Amino acid sequence: MTDVAAKLVRMANQIAANFAAQGEAEAIRATADHIRLFWDPRMKAGILAGDRSELSPVACAAIDQLSAEVRAG
Repeated sequence: MTDVAAKLVRMANQIAANFAAQGEAEAIRATADHIRLFWDPRMKAGILAGDRSELSPVACAAIDQLSAEVRAG
């Protein structure tokens, strides 16, 4: 994993951890919303295309949600 990819994974995991107290479903939604709204397109493309094995379960589900939105158009 490149340094950039590792940083994106770390950031996504930190965002997910910050929302964890809200419960899993809300944390997934809030994490996806945060990434959608505040990450620049290159960051979003990088996390969507990257290896998800190091993502927390909440961060991974949020990225899966964003990926489904991208595929749906």
